[in-house]
Amino acid sequence: MNDAPVPSSQIQHWVTGITGQDGSYLSELLLAKGDQVHGLVRSTASRREALSKPLRPGLTMHLGDMSDLGRLVQILGSIKPDEIYHLAAQSHVAVSFDTPLQTSDTNAMGTLRLLEAMRMLGLDKSTKFYNACSSEVFGSDMPAPQTEETTFHPVSPYAVTKLFQYWTTVNFREAYC
Repeated sequence: MNDAPVPSSQIQHWVTGITGQDGSYLSELLLAKGDQVHGLVRSTASRREALSKPLRPGLTMHLGDMSDLGRLVQILGSIKPDEIYHLAAQSHVAVSFDTPLQTSDTNAMGTLRLLEAMRMLGLDKSTKFYNACSSEVFGSDMPAPQTEETTFHPVSPYAVTKLFQYWTTVNFREAYC
């Protein structure tokens, strides 16, 4: 765990959702290429304990949360990543019906906060940004396969937040990049 500025000789990646399945596999791939990988992890007692132990070379974890714009700015400012892979989400469709506000804050507003942090730091034009979406934005009754022409029809709070992420990222790219 370190928020000190990092050397710029290697490609710097920031992975939100690094502790999830996709984030962990992606991190392994990037580390195998010899790149520097930074991850965002929520602060819990078990995670603080795990992060107190040495990590794999090239991997740095940063405690934070998608709901904290100030912390996102602090982390991004210290890393100045070349690439951001935004995988963090409350990803359980069923849970989204029980906790729609938390799901919206994490998924939808978290994405907006991350994009705003990039803009505030001037990273919007220099940093590549990957936003993980979901087939849930198409709903369950759409014929397969879906294409860029398939109509969106989200049917859960989770799907609505992923659609918000998608359109926010499109709008951000068109307005600022």
